[in-house]
Amino acid sequence: MNRIEALAQLTGEGLPYELVEIEALGRRVRAFKNAPANLRALYEAGRSDLPFIVYEDERLTFEEAWQASRTLAAVMARDYGVEKGDRVAISMRNYPEWILGFMAATSLGAIAVAMNALWQPHEMAYGLKDSGAKLLLADQERLDRLAACEDVPADLAVIAVRATRTLAPGVRGYDAVMAGADDAAPPEREVGPDDDAIMLYTSGSTGHPKGAVSTHRNILSALLSWELDAQAGMLAGFAPVLGGAQPAALLAIPLFHVSGLHVSLLQCFRAQRRLVCLYKWDPAQAVEIIEREKITGFNGPPAVTGDLVEIARREGRDLSSLIAVGGGGASRAPEQVRAIDRAFPNAAPNTGWGMTETNAIGTSIAGADYLAHPASSGRVSGVLDIRIVDEAGVAQPAGTRGELQIRGASIMRGYWNRPEANAETFVDGWMRTGDVAYVDDEGFVYIVDRIKDLVIRGGENIGCGAVEAALLEHPEIVEASVYGVPDERLGEEVGATLYVRAGLEEAALRSFLEPRLARFEIPRYFHFSDAPLPRIASGKIFKRQLRDEAAQRHAPLLR
Repeated sequence: MNRIEALAQLTGEGLPYELVEIEALGRRVRAFKNAPANLRALYEAGRSDLPFIVYEDERLTFEEAWQASRTLAAVMARDYGVEKGDRVAISMRNYPEWILGFMAATSLGAIAVAMNALWQPHEMAYGLKDSGAKLLLADQERLDRLAACEDVPADLAVIAVRATRTLAPGVRGYDAVMAGADDAAPPEREVGPDDDAIMLYTSGSTGHPKGAVSTHRNILSALLSWELDAQAGMLAGFAPVLGGAQPAALLAIPLFHVSGLHVSLLQCFRAQRRLVCLYKWDPAQAVEIIEREKITGFNGPPAVTGDLVEIARREGRDLSSLIAVGGGGASRAPEQVRAIDRAFPNAAPNTGWGMTETNAIGTSIAGADYLAHPASSGRVSGVLDIRIVDEAGVAQPAGTRGELQIRGASIMRGYWNRPEANAETFVDGWMRTGDVAYVDDEGFVYIVDRIKDLVIRGGENIGCGAVEAALLEHPEIVEASVYGVPDERLGEEVGATLYVRAGLEEAALRSFLEPRLARFEIPRYFHFSDAPLPRIASGKIFKRQLRDEAAQRHAPLLR
């Protein structure tokens, strides 16, 4: 049985993954007839006494998490006036409270705003103001940054999570909030599949990040699509047959990333999978947790999975419980694909292509297919459509490069308060991805370049325009061009070529950038020029030449 036959067998009338054509968000899409109506229904159906959240020595079952989220939802509604459609921002490490806050907000019909925990104060202030957040749940690091923000909504309410300092006036601690619930029950609100559920900020090529808003149906379509693809893989014989003891996943990606939120967390409910949370990525600690907790699944960008491969090879640790090592966020080098297969005897390497805007789903590839096509991002999900178009928007045949476009039930509603960005992104029902790709005769997708001016560093999207803008604030910098420099571990590092008026010390420039950019956005490589940067015929800076020159300069560092 091939993949197409397996998908047809699983999605027919009367079957659990039955697909029906409907209209949602003004688009004709294929949707799962038997999908939960909303995220609250997903959480409720997952109630059980099996362990769910593990963080250090703390453990919560699915039932305990459900009850705690209900209590928090009741307080959000009663004490903070959170209504359907209100924005509840979450900004913290991968603590259990992140998960409970997300469950509570989305169960109420509010929009959970998953804020980038690496943002500096000015970025945090922008996100809070742009989203119009009514309530913020934040840990101590983020509370400190909030205190340094110059412009935040005056009526923003704050719940402090795991605070270690005296709270600011009006801020309540999480434990006190929960203790004061007094057996309150959350209001039972009608939350429809096409109501908004989440807002995740994604870096654009210029300017401020954009809030990508997705509905309950968007998210649930992605979750069930992964299940469908896995089932089809097992039927067709190119994916492992899963079973046995309760599966367990290691959460190594921040929950503000769509892959951490969807792939690692939200898939746990239907799979009844235990989720072990890391405070931050630490390869040695990760290996200890995999051994102790018998982790079966792990998902991370190439830099993270590469760390695991290296420590497994160097120390000979027992990682035999792993049966799936997934990826995403950036392409793996073919050698790393083969190294995963060698390092983890029972694990099938897998990866995929997706975006925040697609709710992380798009294409996927695993096992023998991945080993045979290590440079591919896989085949398109069974419930999505893709096409390759040229600059005029004309669909291209197999083997021809062009822009990858996608449509389907998992595609976001749009960008928050950005009508011009939405008009640019959506064309005749298709979403423009900004990725250059081609599809081979077997349906395998290969991502080969980006139209958008982005650097993807270890899965983090970094807008070159935003970094250039920060650099140009320096009085000695006349011109700035920011680009990606190939890196074996992170996929890309940030590089910058600068035309400067006078001598400028790199250390001083880094100090200048620290309050203006997140740490991961500050270029690793600087090249200073005392002449104007090269131009193309239109007068624009010849960024491709500068990027190629930087790759040659730093090639010895990559070997």
